[in-house]
Amino acid sequence: MASNLPLSAAAPPKRHAFGLPQVVLVALVLAGAGVVAYLEFAPHRPAADAPLTPEARAYVGNLKLGDVGMKGAKNYFGQKVVEIAGDITNAGDRTLDTVELYCVFQDYYDQVVLRQRVPIVSSKMGSLKPGETKSFRLPFDNLPEGWNQKMPQLVIASVKFD
Repeated sequence: MASNLPLSAAAPPKRHAFGLPQVVLVALVLAGAGVVAYLEFAPHRPAADAPLTPEARAYVGNLKLGDVGMKGAKNYFGQKVVEIAGDITNAGDRTLDTVELYCVFQDYYDQVVLRQRVPIVSSKMGSLKPGETKSFRLPFDNLPEGWNQKMPQLVIASVKFD
């Protein structure tokens, strides 16, 4: 039995709740969330952990850390931040372009829970001339729960001469 209805009288096509603009918007939001999640939770790879050169190793004895202390604070977002502050003095005869430290945090069983490499002198901060003392401040807002709340070990990781 054939229908005598004209084609124009056929039922209108179903409209979907989501059109192309909504699908594109959802895809962009999901992609953005994925990028943010990756940047936040992906393991951060430190710069190449090259050992100290023999020249730098010989010079380390001329670097003196002083007035080093640790305090807790809250940042603008209300998160707990641990700050390590102190001074570094160049008692040698060479100008330094870069000095980096390893901050080694341990748990209550003296196991390393975080080892982070941080600059205390860099080209951005200005070089460290012979006889000069500079202050440094190292904020940490990513310390593991198992951290023993003690001052971390501070070990010279890198020295680069100007």
